[in-house]
Amino acid sequence: MADKHSNKQPKKLLAFAGSLRAGSFNKKLITCVVKEAEKAGAEVTLLDLNDFPLPIYNGDIEEEGMPAKVRELQNILARHDGLLISTPEYNGAVPALVKNTLDWLTREQASGDSGIELFKGKVVGIVSASPGALGGLRSLLQLRDELAKLSLWVAPAQFALGKAHEAFDDNGALKEDAHIKQIKSVVQQVIDF
Repeated sequence: MADKHSNKQPKKLLAFAGSLRAGSFNKKLITCVVKEAEKAGAEVTLLDLNDFPLPIYNGDIEEEGMPAKVRELQNILARHDGLLISTPEYNGAVPALVKNTLDWLTREQASGDSGIELFKGKVVGIVSASPGALGGLRSLLQLRDELAKLSLWVAPAQFALGKAHEAFDDNGALKEDAHIKQIKSVVQQVIDF
């Protein structure tokens, strides 16, 4: 008997870390998340937001003409079923980079449709990493609320990696099996959505 899921298309996920720093713990963490998502059968596009420099959102800039990188990001998002985001926590909150990226993505598309249409019906898995004991948990709480307002289904499982400066080996892999298990839980909920 054939597996009833054998004809199911793999979920296409767009992943990024909300940090620009080369040695970012969140870049390391999203790489681990992507690896687990691919093992689980997803097709994942990992973006580095350094490749998509955007000004701070300003309606005057939008009126002058949408930045080309916004259109490029909107087109990439349109081709995916969901998102995987790893966010730092700056001063107890979601960093400006994450908020600004989302703000630009929600702007009117080239077609004239609202950018929010790009998010509707999609799923997102969220994780965070921080040298602090809470692992960026406060930023996850904020991000969860913001993403839900964009009509995304936010996976109930999330993962906040505390003491991130001690959590990775020299190759960027997580040292603790318990951490990998938590990532797998987030990934599985995203894929099963």
